[in-house]
Amino acid sequence: QVQLVESGGGLVQPGGSLRLSCAASGLTFSGRSMAWFRQAPGKEREFVAAIFRGPGDTYYDESVKRRFTITRDNVQNTVYLQMNSLKLEDTATYYCAAEGGGLTVRLLRRSAAYDYWGQGTQVTVSS
Repeated sequence: QVQLVESGGGLVQPGGSLRLSCAASGLTFSGRSMAWFRQAPGKEREFVAAIFRGPGDTYYDESVKRRFTITRDNVQNTVYLQMNSLKLEDTATYYCAAEGGGLTVRLLRRSAAYDYWGQGTQVTVSS
C-alpha cells in the first residue's frame, strides 16, 4: 500500500521560508518521479515542481522558479520542497504526488499523470 505523508506546512510572513517534506512508503521510491502540486481555495490544483527518477532532473512552474527547490533523498524515501521568498499568492494546500510509472516530461505538469497523492499540508503566507 502506497503512502505519501506531507509535513512542514504552517504560517509564515511574506519573504519567509518553509521546507515541506513528503515521506513515501510502499513503492520503489528511487524509481518514481515525484512532484508537488498546490491548490488554493476556489482554484484548481496546479503544478509546482517535479523531480524525475534516475538523474533527478527538476522542473518548476514559472511562478516559483528561482524561489522554490525540489530535492529527493532516495535513502530516506523522502522528497522535499524548499520554499524561499514566499509570497501571499503561495498560500495553498500543498500536495505530494508520485507517478505510477511511465511518466514523461510532456505529462509531468498534469495532475492526472500521477497515481498516488498525499493528504496535503497547509501553507499560509500572511503578514
